[in-house]
Amino acid sequence: MSTLSRRDFARLLTISGAASLFPAHATSQTLDDLGFTLDALPRTPLAPDEKFWREVRSRFLVPRDVAFLNTANLAPMPLPVLQAIEKGARSYEMAPSAEARTILMQGREEARTLLAAALRVTPEEIVITRNTTEGNNTVSSGLTLGAGDEVIVSTDNHPSNLNAWRQKARRYGFKVVEVGPPASHPGTAAYVEIFARAFTPNTKVLAINYVSSNSGDLMPVNELCALARERGALSLVDSAQAFGLIDINLAEMRPDFFTGSMHKWPCGPKEKGVFYINRTVQDRISPIFYGAYPGAVGISRTFEALGQRDDAAIAAVVEALKFQGTIGRAVIEQRSRSLAQHLMTRLSKLDGVHLWTRPEADRSAAIVIFKPGSLDPRKLTDTLAQKDRIFVTARATAGSNPGLRVAPHFYNTMDDVDRFVDTIARYLKSGV
Repeated sequence: MSTLSRRDFARLLTISGAASLFPAHATSQTLDDLGFTLDALPRTPLAPDEKFWREVRSRFLVPRDVAFLNTANLAPMPLPVLQAIEKGARSYEMAPSAEARTILMQGREEARTLLAAALRVTPEEIVITRNTTEGNNTVSSGLTLGAGDEVIVSTDNHPSNLNAWRQKARRYGFKVVEVGPPASHPGTAAYVEIFARAFTPNTKVLAINYVSSNSGDLMPVNELCALARERGALSLVDSAQAFGLIDINLAEMRPDFFTGSMHKWPCGPKEKGVFYINRTVQDRISPIFYGAYPGAVGISRTFEALGQRDDAAIAAVVEALKFQGTIGRAVIEQRSRSLAQHLMTRLSKLDGVHLWTRPEADRSAAIVIFKPGSLDPRKLTDTLAQKDRIFVTARATAGSNPGLRVAPHFYNTMDDVDRFVDTIARYLKSGV
């Protein structure tokens, strides 16, 4: 079994920011002593069982007594990614030369190739950004729009794909047509019809999210992108809550623009994202940054020149993609969906609980939002974190369904889900 020295383990904890979650004596122990390992993952079984998923869990530094069910906000990185960041940073700091940086920048191009393969597109269509927000704003700022033009957006979008359009409409004179989400997912055909009614001959862009962080709704993105093509409009798909969770095929979806983040469901380095620009529309959008050190191929030559960046962290994107790829992206999607289904099944049996998220496979993925009876969502979320070491998000802002948002992922176990539901059941009886 692999071990790290006390010094090496302490360094990993410092990088991950997790040191305070461990007992004071933990850094004198090996990874194996604490239930973690740097060993290669075993081959994924044809029917992965809980034993296999516990093996996956042992590659994440989240302490055993912590149930982290908040992937929709920020995910932990597996140990190979942490190790790659540390190795890359150290290689440059020990020999800060052009040669050392060239090696790291080759890692950026390998990451681009792996991103393209995961999404079923070409490296020439991939830009490595800082996050979904950067990609969304590049679209809303990089397209030429003006008076008489219209952009359709869902009011359920993230601010980077909603407020940005509103602000730029005021600046450039185009019109934003806002489509409010239904109270409950109405199904694919009905969702498409809701957006179809908003189109006019002046519609130039349809901007939607793949999975809603406010409701858990899984949007019919393939059908909506097809609708935009039929009406002569461009499509932008924000996949912050889908990339790394759903086994995405952009060759089938055929969006014009697609954005995502590495720090959520892909479990990758922070402040790293992906931005896809379909080769058929690359001449219709302009970069909003002009600088140095661009990517090596295709659209990245003009859209990735952001100056000095954290090359070691970008190169570590490779390990995050390989980690998920080794397990299998379809397998990860099925696992995360199974966790969410188990969660919804158990929550639905608790008196007072109201599920905002629909359980049907074509209406949700792995975000579950529910109202915990009369309990205050913010107080309950704080109590869960402080007393129970269970991490979720409160949904108590205007425009969102009040309650808790739970987002399990493939590094979670069924025990994590059961423990969460049992804890909610206790607080529903005793109060917080």
